[in-house]
Amino acid sequence: MNDIGTQKLAGKCALVTGASRGIGRAIAQRLAAEGATVVVTARSLGHSGDVAGTLAETVALIESAGGRAIALAADLTDAVGRDALVERAAQAAGGLDILINNAGVADYESVENMPMEMFERTFDHYLRIPFALAQAAIPLMRSRGAGWIVNVGSVTALPPLRPFDDFARAGGATVYAAVKAALSRFTQGLAAELEADGIAVNLVAPSTAIRTPGAARYIPEGYPTEDVAYLAETALALCLLPARERTGVIAHSLHFPLANALQVRSLDGRTVLPPPTVPAYAHPHINALGV
Repeated sequence: MNDIGTQKLAGKCALVTGASRGIGRAIAQRLAAEGATVVVTARSLGHSGDVAGTLAETVALIESAGGRAIALAADLTDAVGRDALVERAAQAAGGLDILINNAGVADYESVENMPMEMFERTFDHYLRIPFALAQAAIPLMRSRGAGWIVNVGSVTALPPLRPFDDFARAGGATVYAAVKAALSRFTQGLAAELEADGIAVNLVAPSTAIRTPGAARYIPEGYPTEDVAYLAETALALCLLPARERTGVIAHSLHFPLANALQVRSLDGRTVLPPPTVPAYAHPHINALGV
């Protein structure tokens, strides 16, 4: 057992999708550092495509820090693999208390030029798959008397500011942002449906931008980005309180820890990090408390 963190999730079982790299890996590490048994999933156990990161590497990072992780390969764009994943994860870990819907590939293209296949893939990754996995997880969580579903959103879900900047005009994020906005509303609606069952449903999003292997192609060199540890800490906080105390929250990675005076730790739980600083260029309409 990991003896580094505060063991806030001791005895809990979590499933984190898209955990071979980036945000998913960071959240998996942070949950494991607090004692959760974490099932990590991605399309394959080894390398997939030309993007760095594997599930084996994620498991190794967690185990080297004293945590427990189980790798399961699952192609979530395949209905059979998607619909079997939650039950597979619960059987492997001994139950399911936490679901982190993170998996996805961001595709940016203008509406005029976006192929329908790209539109369908964006919708599939960021709404259909979270819907299907949540639907499968609800009965398991209800049987345990509580649960936590955390969806990973985006600050692009907020409306573009006026006057429109270059990114709003030509960045190609319109469809991606629209589906992420739908995910935010889905989160809040599902929170209302499940509050009486003790299942909390929340969303975490970056306050600005996080440089990950999948998103780096859209972030200019030299553009300031935030440490993923702050998002991982925010995700952890959304998995701690019962639904009657915290549900339906849309939390942003720098704003939420600052507003709630959270102590942010490194991904392995060993080091306390400085309080976050919200930069002047952050979206001015972010609600720091997430409500």
